[in-house]
Amino acid sequence: MTPELLAAAASFCVVSSGTPGPNNMMLLSSGATFGFRRTLPHIFGISAGCVAMVLLLGFGLAGLIESVPWLYTALHIVSTAYLLWLAFKIATSTGLGEVRPRAKPLGFWGAVAFQWVNPKAWAMCLGAATSFSRPETLTTDVLIVAAVLGLTGLPCIMCWAGGGVAIRHWLDRPGLLRIFNVGMAALLVVSLVPGIIELFGSLSGS
Repeated sequence: MTPELLAAAASFCVVSSGTPGPNNMMLLSSGATFGFRRTLPHIFGISAGCVAMVLLLGFGLAGLIESVPWLYTALHIVSTAYLLWLAFKIATSTGLGEVRPRAKPLGFWGAVAFQWVNPKAWAMCLGAATSFSRPETLTTDVLIVAAVLGLTGLPCIMCWAGGGVAIRHWLDRPGLLRIFNVGMAALLVVSLVPGIIELFGSLSGS
């Protein structure tokens, strides 16, 4: 991989990982609810899940999706519906900032699995795997892109969990907690809008 292509891949991964999306909204909420240390498995699960997705997409799954386009559309519909349900649960929650004794943050494997129903993760990983790998050096390029995503994306998503910790002390009052819950749900829905527009476009064009 040339230095120019490597720099472009790193920039893509930083921007894609650092901008708002379902993962980052959930990390912000988790940091505010459970603290940074208890959110670490969630953070590492996101990173590992995205790296695994890049590898799988780079080494063949992208070709399957290209030959069977309805598969991606079906996944997009299911994942969008799930995330809208998740946004509703966050908005109507009365205890996001008040951790019950048995409440637990999302674990490592749960976060890994969540990437497969996260439209932004699909778009990011599919874009990274296909845009920065060349057919003649496919294996090497896919491995490099996966490593770049892991190394650059991890500190970006850590910042979102840290942001949740920073605002945690503001959520002691029920009124502010309610605003926070609704705000997180709204941001989660907003992060889905580009994917929903793309979904309707693909359905209307089919």
